[in-house]
Amino acid sequence: MAWHWIAPAPGPVDGWRFVEHLVPAPRQGEVTIRVHAAGVNPADAKHVASARAGVSYPVPIGYEVSGEVVAIGPHTRIGSGDAEIGDAVVAFRVRGGYATELTVPAEKVFAKPSTLTHAEAANLLLAGTTAAEMLFVSGAEPGDTVLVHGASGAVGVSLLQQAALRGIRVIGTCSDARAEEVRRFGGEPVRYGPGLAERVARLAGGPLAAALDAVGTDEAVDVSLALVPDRARIVTIASGRADDEGIRAIAGSLPASARFRDEMRGELIALAQNRDIVVPVARVFALTDAREALHLLAQGHPGGKLALIP
Repeated sequence: MAWHWIAPAPGPVDGWRFVEHLVPAPRQGEVTIRVHAAGVNPADAKHVASARAGVSYPVPIGYEVSGEVVAIGPHTRIGSGDAEIGDAVVAFRVRGGYATELTVPAEKVFAKPSTLTHAEAANLLLAGTTAAEMLFVSGAEPGDTVLVHGASGAVGVSLLQQAALRGIRVIGTCSDARAEEVRRFGGEPVRYGPGLAERVARLAGGPLAAALDAVGTDEAVDVSLALVPDRARIVTIASGRADDEGIRAIAGSLPASARFRDEMRGELIALAQNRDIVVPVARVFALTDAREALHLLAQGHPGGKLALIP
């Protein structure tokens, strides 16, 4: 038997339960992972906060983990190739990662970058593939200047690093307290709040090729619309105004987004293995303290990624 967190019904995290569950033996095309760290993401709570069509409860929580292989189905290879019992791995776009152990499709499992701790590796792929897709759909190219709203958050920090590798200049919104974090990863910080459009325009000194919104505020959308001529190059992962304003909204639940993010897993793992991207972790929690971790994340400024440790 193992333990995992479930949402027994739609609602806030305080209603979640930590319960025992039987981990099925892996069939062909599956592996069982002993979890060493589970990544904590806003989507973990968002996707069970209210009833959604096609979703039945209880729902196991958590989309990405880092751990070790403890069982392999017959004639099975993982996403990165052959695997053996005891191998350190990461798994992304799984169900029920807030667990001590789980069985998952082998295609979702990759060798863990040896340069990352389990807490870091468990937080690499959701934010990293989201950032990669934002850059891709914006059409940003080397030499372009782009605006990133929420540059010191998890997706923003990955955006900064991936943009720098591609020779893309980033102006990133943040609080004054987080400005140094934006500079650390190659961005040019600008304080959000009244007068943001003027500050960005002055710092840019020329046209903005694209705007990437990871916060979803009206300010982020309004400033992007004011400064980016082509609305198709304004990309959001958080605003509900996309359809009304004619800007691009992406989400992991969309088929095109899911395909792209799956295709990016190997590249991001290679970048991490080469130390070309890092994953700042602000704090780790015991797996049993998942609710506390989500409450901290909901405050909006955790200072880096959070991880749950069984």
